[in-house]
Amino acid sequence: MRASWSRWVVFVAVLAVAMILAVAIGTISLSPVQVWNALLGRGDPTHVTVVRELRLPRAFLAALVGAGLGMSGAALQGTLRNPLAEPYLLGVSGGAAVGAVVGVALGIALTLLPLAAFAGAVAAIAVAFFVAHAAGTRGDARVLLMAGVVVGAFANAAIMLVLGSAPMNVTRDAMWWMMGSVAAATWAQTAWLLAYLAIGAGALLGWARRIDLLALGDDSAAGLGVDPDRAARRIYAAASLLAAATVAAAGLVGFVGLVVPHIVRGTGVRRHRPLLVGSALVGATLVVLADLAARVLRPPSELPLGAVTALVGVPFFLVRLRRLT
Repeated sequence: MRASWSRWVVFVAVLAVAMILAVAIGTISLSPVQVWNALLGRGDPTHVTVVRELRLPRAFLAALVGAGLGMSGAALQGTLRNPLAEPYLLGVSGGAAVGAVVGVALGIALTLLPLAAFAGAVAAIAVAFFVAHAAGTRGDARVLLMAGVVVGAFANAAIMLVLGSAPMNVTRDAMWWMMGSVAAATWAQTAWLLAYLAIGAGALLGWARRIDLLALGDDSAAGLGVDPDRAARRIYAAASLLAAATVAAAGLVGFVGLVVPHIVRGTGVRRHRPLLVGSALVGATLVVLADLAARVLRPPSELPLGAVTALVGVPFFLVRLRRLT
């Protein structure tokens, strides 16, 4: 019990430190006292603007993106019994990106953009599982990865077609968004992302026991009173909503959903309800730190957030893939 409590204390403390660093470090570095005064609206007006209008909403948006991707990856890995499952590799994020780009092209309101991305994510995961089903191996890691690559390639082609006739500045902004970024974070954007994540995360936490049973195998789950196909569809939908909302808010940020659940399992977590919560905390920490690195590694310009997470995720993916072969 003591080890369990210490684990959660560490998760929360590390996230808190990451948030403080994200607010304090940048082109204008601030001391903890200056950060606190700025949060209260006191002190240098420039510091107040930097903290309250620029860095704080950006840090919160990054944390929400990481939490959503971490929970989505944990749910998909448990449901598919596949340690390599995650939204980016399965093509879910790519499909969501197509839906979001089409939504922008059609002039859909910002608050409804995640629904367009969700439609693209559902279509992507349906195609991936159709390919796996046609091969007769729904949960085989290699088949699903190949299907995800195909879906991702098709999604990129579809986005290029949509952007082909767009103005140059729109295309440039879209390409940067596709590489992942929370640079344009606002409190309104953070609020609607939180609303969508609350729906998806609440559903996954409510179905956590079903994920535990599905992780034992379809036959075992059916023997314990769970309809595997129906439960899996619900979980895919909730996980896709989480991924789609993050894509609509921050673009394509890959490999977070792959790495984070393994980190949490490494601390001894096995049941999916605490795994989902732990993945949310660790995912939030990872993306906040990745965004901080993206801001400070090459000043005054910024690195794409998705590129920074890929630098961590690709080696991890290759190691995990080697263990499966």
